[in-house]
Amino acid sequence: MSRTLLAGLARTTRPQSAVRRFLALDAVVTGANGIAYATASRPIGELLGVDAGLLLGLGLFLTAFAAGVAWLASRPQPPAAAVKLVVDANVVWAVLSLVALVAWLEPTTAGLLWTPVQAATVAGFAALQWAALRAVASAAR
Repeated sequence: MSRTLLAGLARTTRPQSAVRRFLALDAVVTGANGIAYATASRPIGELLGVDAGLLLGLGLFLTAFAAGVAWLASRPQPPAAAVKLVVDANVVWAVLSLVALVAWLEPTTAGLLWTPVQAATVAGFAALQWAALRAVASAAR
C-alpha cells in the first residue's frame, strides 16, 4: 500500500497517526460488536443461527480485546510488537470465522451473510494496521 494511499485513508501524512487511527477504529467497531454479542446474545444468536452461549463468550472476549486495542491506540507511539499482535489476532479471527462457518456452525441465511462480512472487515483492519506499521518503519529509516 503506497504512502499516498495510506495517508488518504488515514487523513494524515504521519504514519504513526495512521497506526493509532486504524487501531482506534478497530477498537470502536470490535467493542460495539462485542457489547452487542454480550448484551443481546440470545436474539442475535437466533438471528444468526449461533448458540447464545458462544456469542456471550465471544462478546466478552471481543469487549476485552477492544479495550486493549483502544488502550494501545491511546499511546503516542504504540509499540510495533503490540500492533503486530493485534494484526495477527485480527488475521486469526478472520480465518477462524470462515473455518467455523464451514466446519461447525449451522447459520441461518443472515449468519451466512454476516460471518464473511465481519471476517472481511476484521481482515481489512489487519491490512490497514499492517500497512501503517510498515509506513512507520519505512519513515524511521
